[in-house]
Amino acid sequence: MAHLALMMFGGNEGIGLWMFLSVGAVAMFAVFIPLVTWIESRRKEREAFYKSETLRRLSESSSDGAKMALEMLREESRREALKKHEGLKIGGLINIGVGVGLVIFLRVLIGGGHDSPYLCGLIPGLIGVAMLVYVYLLAAPIE
Repeated sequence: MAHLALMMFGGNEGIGLWMFLSVGAVAMFAVFIPLVTWIESRRKEREAFYKSETLRRLSESSSDGAKMALEMLREESRREALKKHEGLKIGGLINIGVGVGLVIFLRVLIGGGHDSPYLCGLIPGLIGVAMLVYVYLLAAPIE
């Protein structure tokens, strides 16, 4: 394969291989990213269709079916809110960890002093603290 690339793009080994790999990377991303996006949108459409069909059949069956459909919708929205809160908690903890690690890394690498940038690690750390404050104090509680 590399021999073919060298024949196509010239005799210089570095330029030929570089051209082959760059054309391959562009072709891969021009096909791969739109394809994955299209597949994901189709999956979401299918899930929404099956969900709406299930709810329609439950609500048309009887009054108990309508109650079950409403309960199912409430449970799903509760699950989504819980998933969002858990994601914010994990994100906050990760940001705090990154901030602490960055402070330690910059302090050891550059050393402490008047011009030392080790306090830049406080930026992700404080973002993590803000996320946790939102989750535990400001966000509406989940029923």
